[in-house]
Amino acid sequence: MRAGDRAYTTLLEEIQRGELAPGTVVGEVEQAARLGVSRTPMREAIRRLVSDGLILQQSPRVMVVSGFDTDDIRDLFEARRALEETAARIAAERGDRNAFAELSDAFSEAHPERGELATDAYYELIGRFDAAIDAAVDNVYLVQALRNVRTHLSRARRLARDNQERLVASVSEHALIAGAIAAGDADLAAHATHVHLHHALTSILNSIPEGQQ
Repeated sequence: MRAGDRAYTTLLEEIQRGELAPGTVVGEVEQAARLGVSRTPMREAIRRLVSDGLILQQSPRVMVVSGFDTDDIRDLFEARRALEETAARIAAERGDRNAFAELSDAFSEAHPERGELATDAYYELIGRFDAAIDAAVDNVYLVQALRNVRTHLSRARRLARDNQERLVASVSEHALIAGAIAAGDADLAAHATHVHLHHALTSILNSIPEGQQ
């Protein structure tokens, strides 16, 4: 992996996990030394994160991690509704039905009868679902927009990551979406996506301590 890509990936993950919190100064020299890369690849990594909207220029010489509050989350989900409902509808019209039938079964099997849902396994399954949606849509502009939204979604998901009740409900919701796509039912796929996003947004907002909203 190129030094610039490695630096970008490391900083991206640290921002998504909240290890680099909003407002944290991201100094080119300091970060280059910390990650063991030269200033040129670090400059490239920071430039990419600025393009992603994860780092912003606070002053001529100061770059900081961008803020992420409830208004940002609502704006993000507004974009998600537009993009993901459209993507679900397109996937139902021209996606690989067998692939989504398998995903629907996988989500159904992941639903725990008792005990807790394995969080990492859940997000791995979500990654497979997202990849199947991207392949079914087969539209570089829509896929690029979806991936940009997912970059920021990781910051929002972190706030509700430990909500087991929500994760279990989300598994059932994804099983329904995947099943609708497998059946070629575009209206149901879009509607099920709308309901899922409504519940996801509500859960995330309810997970944020009152003083941080």
